[in-house]
Amino acid sequence: MKNNDYLIVIDNLSTFIEDESIDDKQAPVRVCHCYLSNRKDQLDYKSVLGNGLPVGSGEIESAHRYVIQKRLKLSGAWWEASNVNPMFSLCVVRVNDEWSDYWENLRKVA
Repeated sequence: MKNNDYLIVIDNLSTFIEDESIDDKQAPVRVCHCYLSNRKDQLDYKSVLGNGLPVGSGEIESAHRYVIQKRLKLSGAWWEASNVNPMFSLCVVRVNDEWSDYWENLRKVA
């Protein structure tokens, strides 16, 4: 994957794909194959790594648990759909320690 050989990976997975009659929860190869096949345009790991950027890690992949779900799943809380994305954005700003900069820049624009 790090050399952008994702087509080889997808092809190799093909030989191990579980039968369609098996539930997705019991068919990890089929689920992985489908996931990668539908995201070929997002698998340019070589360029990403070449630019010194991180490729998804467990910490990044699970950030939704402590950034988003922690806020949205508060006991007794409810949200209107139109407020969810702005709330996500503010949560990310806070976690990235950009809270003060965000409000300072907002004041400059206003």
